[in-house]
Amino acid sequence: MALCIGVPKEAAAGEKRVATVPEVVEKLAKLGFSVAVQSGAGDAANFADDTYRAAGAEVVGSAAELWARADIVFKVRPPSTDEVGLMREGGTLIGFVWPAQNPELMQQLAARKATVLAIDCLPRQLSRAQKMDALTSMAGISGYRAVIEAANAFGRFFNGQITAAGKIPPAKVFIAGAGVAGLAAIGTAANLGAIVRANDTRAEVADQVVSLGGEFVKVDYEEEGSGGGGYAKVMSEGFQAAQRAMYAQQARDADIIVTTALIPGKPAPKLISADMVKSMRPGSVIVDMAAEQGGNCELTVPGEAVVRHGVTIIGYTDLASRLAKQSSTLYATNLLRVTEELCRTKDGTINVDFGDDAIRGLTVLKEGVVTWPAPPPKLPAAPPKPPAAAAVPTPKGHGHGVGEPMSGKALAVVFVVGALLFALVGLYAPTTFLAHFTVFVLACFVGYMVIWNVTPALHTPLMSVTNAISSIIAIGALIQIAPPLGGAGADRPGGLILLLAVIALALTGVNMFGGFAVTRRMLAMFRK
Repeated sequence: MALCIGVPKEAAAGEKRVATVPEVVEKLAKLGFSVAVQSGAGDAANFADDTYRAAGAEVVGSAAELWARADIVFKVRPPSTDEVGLMREGGTLIGFVWPAQNPELMQQLAARKATVLAIDCLPRQLSRAQKMDALTSMAGISGYRAVIEAANAFGRFFNGQITAAGKIPPAKVFIAGAGVAGLAAIGTAANLGAIVRANDTRAEVADQVVSLGGEFVKVDYEEEGSGGGGYAKVMSEGFQAAQRAMYAQQARDADIIVTTALIPGKPAPKLISADMVKSMRPGSVIVDMAAEQGGNCELTVPGEAVVRHGVTIIGYTDLASRLAKQSSTLYATNLLRVTEELCRTKDGTINVDFGDDAIRGLTVLKEGVVTWPAPPPKLPAAPPKPPAAAAVPTPKGHGHGVGEPMSGKALAVVFVVGALLFALVGLYAPTTFLAHFTVFVLACFVGYMVIWNVTPALHTPLMSVTNAISSIIAIGALIQIAPPLGGAGADRPGGLILLLAVIALALTGVNMFGGFAVTRRMLAMFRK
């Protein structure tokens, strides 16, 4: 029998998101489920009840009716005690739960013999889990919104400008933490024209920071900070001291600071002290994205924007909710992907298969039995490194490999032998032969320098080799077309030779300039 998916209106104060949207309702129906939505659930995200009805959902009037009817409940925020009391015994809940922070909620759900899939427990290190990763979706939106909130409170342009009234310097933005939220904040601030600097304990994110237009600020202390699962680990005291010194320097220079540092299952680390806040210029802004977990700034007030020492400290805990329509759409898609994994048969039923590492990681309760924390997922083994090829020694006196530059000593020997041969030819050969022989030797020399002596890595088929050969052909054709050096009495090439030289020069020009034109078009594809 097909199950009913229920979507209640979020009861948490100020929460504007909804767990599914009309376009996803249609896709859930194709999986065989019926969908019931509480009246008004999507109003704050601009999804009216009529749009849900048009998509095939049933709109019910009250939360009690919705929870009583639903076999599976989609939620954004963890359910309240009252909502757990409304839940059907043996029902299924999918949404954010945060089991480490909500042990009492886990006990209440276990008492209802519920099956609970916590979207926040998804093993993010699995590549196939990315489509279900609601944490990443919400973090990206929050990072974007954090910069927008900072711009609203800053009171100045982000980008530098030169106007008739004077020069306006660009804002300086420092991002503490370059995870998903931090990278979204870096890209947004850079696109607004600010000078962006960022730091993270994970050295591998430095290239990502630079690619988004920021500058990576390194702590003067060697220690790796990757903690797995997309998070950073707790660093040593020595590293933290060096990090605090760097943050203090950045606080004195920055106009805006955005902090994003979180460690799963623990309070947010304190990165910005009260003294650092005092050192900032009046009118500066701090956006503390870790406010819900205690905050990265000592002076943060969760859920509020306060002014301390002339600095505005924004501790909003609903950044994703402030872009409710966008965040609801992404979150609904994440839950749809989870449902697809649970319902591979597309018959409106679910199978919580513990053989699937992604589903096992998500499941914190199964039929009232606590299954959290899940064992580490079985990651695929890294492919074995190919054995290093044994170097084949080159015997002395046998030259060098194809495409390898000749050594200086060997090149000198070749030049000496060539000079002797050229001298012998000059002494005994006819004058006409000597002129042709000179052109031949120069052609060989030019060919060696522009083709053979080029590093093999630069031998691209379109440009390097073909243009080098075309250049030699062009030189030869020009020699044939040019007036003879001997004046009127000198022998001119025949008409056929002149014709062939002109054709060769024309074709060579087409090849060379055509190659540059094609390359230009290829490069244009990668420009904004």
